Amino acid sequence: MNGVQRHDRLIDVAFVGGGLANGLAAYRLARSRPELSIRIFEAGDTVGGNHTWSFHAGDLSAGEHEWLAPFVAWGWDAYDVRFPHRQRQIPTGYRSVSSDRFRDVIEAELGERIETGAPVHTLTPTTITLEDGREISAGCVIDGRGHAPSPHLTLGFQKFLGQEIELAAPHGLSRPIIMDATVTQADGYRFVYVLPLTATRLLIEDTYYADGPALAEDRLRSSIADYLAHHGWEAKAIIREERGVLPIALDGDIEAFWAGKGEVPSTGLAAALFHPTTGYSLPDAVRLADRLAGLPELSAAGVFAATRAHSVAAWRERGFFRMLNRLLFFAGVPSQRYEILQHFHRLPDGLIARFYAAKLSRLDKLRIVTGRPPVPFGNALKVLARHRLTGELA
Repeated sequence: MNGVQRHDRLIDVAFVGGGLANGLAAYRLARSRPELSIRIFEAGDTVGGNHTWSFHAGDLSAGEHEWLAPFVAWGWDAYDVRFPHRQRQIPTGYRSVSSDRFRDVIEAELGERIETGAPVHTLTPTTITLEDGREISAGCVIDGRGHAPSPHLTLGFQKFLGQEIELAAPHGLSRPIIMDATVTQADGYRFVYVLPLTATRLLIEDTYYADGPALAEDRLRSSIADYLAHHGWEAKAIIREERGVLPIALDGDIEAFWAGKGEVPSTGLAAALFHPTTGYSLPDAVRLADRLAGLPELSAAGVFAATRAHSVAAWRERGFFRMLNRLLFFAGVPSQRYEILQHFHRLPDGLIARFYAAKLSRLDKLRIVTGRPPVPFGNALKVLARHRLTGELA
């Protein structure tokens, strides 16, 4: 919607980017602080893009589940994981948000306060200059335009291509397959992710944990077709495709990362807020939206301090996950990286749920690293001795 052409009065909060994190934060503020003047400026034709965001039921509190409920398009009571030498059902709820549902809820709440087709050229903590030359002032500008490379973070990548497919006959699945690593391992750790959306419709994503961000789309489409054929499923129609390259945190200097932001508040991937190992970003987006809604005042300085503190605290609490990621990416032969995740899924359901929620106890961490190591011990020591940014031995 493009009804907004001028802003003669001060906007309280201007959100640059209409993706998941900014959309949820704007929605939360609009619902809890209706007196605020809020605007979203989105470069694309619509907010929300073309994505499916998922999370585990244990990732959120009861209150967070309650306000997020309008966004949830699908839910299941359990999910499966499949590895060459371990398969199991995990009785933990799993939920997914579609871009279409996200867009419907955001547009119903914010209406003409959303301006699409509005790419931003430059921004400061209190001003926006659009590419069409307009200059807009705000009490606070929040940047939520997604991940951008930083010299201060060392990252691997989770890259995927997904197809939503209508089948010629029912597929027979009653719950998601979050990781099917029984497929041929290539380009790092590979698995197929399957969501049963209806009795005859699946979302299938071919996913890789890889060292580089390049996405060979034709090869991934072919792999999805092979997966369908292997399971005896016939595609009637491909409804849509989605693709992504998500950051997986290996190490970095979070203080230097924020020092380079020019005191502009950020959300989502732009604030390094994502689960270091899975790349899931919705739970962090929900928590930050709640934090912003609870701030006593929304000055640029206050919001920057709050978003920075939230991000830095989360990063510091999650060092254990980054250590595991370094083992996953560097300690083993690429074709055998799946063994680390296979080994992890020997653990109890509750511990696995806490892992996905990034809420591990000290005992949980000890249990994860005990037992027969899935990578050579000498390799592990070398990996853990590397410098966090250069990758060289310390």
